[in-house]
Amino acid sequence: MLTALSAVVGGATPPTLVVGPNVKCSNYSRRLRIWAGEFPDFIPKQVENIKDPYARKLASRIERLPVNFLKSCVMSSCVKPKEQKEANPIVLLHGFDSTCLEWRYTLPFLEEAGLETWAVDILGWGFSDLERLPSCDVASKRDHLYQLWSTYIKRPMVLVGPSLGSAVAIDFSVNYPEAVDRLVLIDASVYAEGTGNLATLPKAVAYAGVYLLKSRPLRLYATSLVFNGLPLSTCIDWTNIGRLHCLLPWWEDATVNFMISGGYNVIDQIKHVKHKTLIIWGEDDQIIDYKLGVRLHCELPNATLRQIPNCGHIPHVEKPDVVSRLIVEFVQSDQSQRAKPDSVFTVYIPVISGTCTSRYLAYPVYGDLTS
Repeated sequence: MLTALSAVVGGATPPTLVVGPNVKCSNYSRRLRIWAGEFPDFIPKQVENIKDPYARKLASRIERLPVNFLKSCVMSSCVKPKEQKEANPIVLLHGFDSTCLEWRYTLPFLEEAGLETWAVDILGWGFSDLERLPSCDVASKRDHLYQLWSTYIKRPMVLVGPSLGSAVAIDFSVNYPEAVDRLVLIDASVYAEGTGNLATLPKAVAYAGVYLLKSRPLRLYATSLVFNGLPLSTCIDWTNIGRLHCLLPWWEDATVNFMISGGYNVIDQIKHVKHKTLIIWGEDDQIIDYKLGVRLHCELPNATLRQIPNCGHIPHVEKPDVVSRLIVEFVQSDQSQRAKPDSVFTVYIPVISGTCTSRYLAYPVYGDLTS
């Protein structure tokens, strides 16, 4: 179902924190404040049950910005950068039916690297206020993103899209090329022909399907498929993160609206992408065949493909340090410069105050993640 709920709709494995010797004791009280939670009042109260400190940290930064859209104003959720830079910003999208919380591990790395980084919720998903529900079809999602960009960002952006977010990025870049500097596509889901037969379902059946999509058992099952052998406590926390936005009262309506509208079909748009593109793919992706990554590389006129070993469908969750380094190299390199073939094996981010380890994750902990 929609590439296994786009790999559990943006959930992430909470790492086990191991505080290193360089973490000052004064950070401990700050870390407690993160766990206590100081969250925006528009996020469902169930956010308090989330244990992952990275998710809690990023959730506390989510805010709503007014975006003029379809002769009205939508209070649109996003994570704004801590500071603006002269260079073009990074704008992180998310996968199918997910939120900006999908970037809780990677966004801090990009900020530590000195990049102005936004994480934006796509219209119809995330934590935007949709009490006056607008259309949530492809055209509306595209126009909403453009209005947010033209109001607040105003410079060509490096648009990063994972899974279905890659289709969003391709569609946007073709329709608004002036708003995009370059693209990063991560385990891209761009060869599906929209929502297929789901678009023809009677509304009553569509709502029943969407209700199932929100169910905890289905998401727990999807989690176990994507990350075989995860502890139950991890699966539960992951599920709480991935379905948090589903608890908003308009989520069902927005999802059904997208489903019956036909969804994304960007196959014919790929050849029209003119921007320099970095394709990142997990070597062990069990959701989307790596051959489709090779096909995408061949069809895009100006693309580089980088494969990450020992990594599945969600590299920005499993290997956030590697993904961040590849993005930084891509953004900072000239057209003639290429990342070395083994760069995905030898990634190092210098600001380290501790180490996070689990069966699935092993990467540095920044001091500001515990502050």
